[in-house]
Amino acid sequence: MNTTKILTIVFYLASVGLAYFLVKGISDDIAMEKMIKSVEAKVIDKLIQIRDAEIAYQVSNGVFTSDWNRLVSFVDTGKIYLTERKETIITLDYGADSLHVEIDTLGTVGVKDSLFGPSFDASTLPFVPDSDEKFNIWADKIEKSGVMIDVIEVVDPSPVDPSRKEDNEIKNRKPLRFGSRTDVTTAGNWE
Repeated sequence: MNTTKILTIVFYLASVGLAYFLVKGISDDIAMEKMIKSVEAKVIDKLIQIRDAEIAYQVSNGVFTSDWNRLVSFVDTGKIYLTERKETIITLDYGADSLHVEIDTLGTVGVKDSLFGPSFDASTLPFVPDSDEKFNIWADKIEKSGVMIDVIEVVDPSPVDPSRKEDNEIKNRKPLRFGSRTDVTTAGNWE
C-alpha cells in the first residue's frame, strides 16, 4: 500500500469517528433538553396546584401558610364559601354614581372537590414531582407603603436544569417559583 491509500483510510476512519461523536453529542443534548422540559412541566403543574391551594387558604383564613401540614389538612377537609355578588349602580341627584354591593353566601364546597377533584392525594402536595424533596415555602406579612400585607413564595429547591441558579439576573432563569418575599404577587416566574 502506498502512503496515499493509508492516509485516505486514516482520514476516512477519523471522519467517521468524528461524525459519530458529533451526532451522539447533539442527540444527547436533545434528549437532555426533552427530559428537562418534561420534569419542569410537572414541577410547574405542582406549583400551580400549591398556588391554588394557598390562595384558597388565604381567602378562608386571611393569611397564607408556610406550614405544609396545615395546607394539606385544609385541602383534605377545608371548605370554601360559595358567594353571589350583586352590584347596583345608583345615580344620585347631583349626577354622581353610587355603587351598592350585596354579597350572599350560597353554601360551602370542599376544597379538594372544587380545586383538584375527589381522587387527588393532598399528601403529595408538598413534594417535588419524582422526588422525596419538599418545595421551599415561605409566608409572612410585610410592610408595603405603610400597610401590612400577606406575601408567599414557593421555590423548587433543586432544579433539574443546571442553568437555573438563584443568582441569575434574569428572573425566569432562577429556580421555578411563584410569589415573592418583597412584592405582592402570586405570579410564577414561568409565566
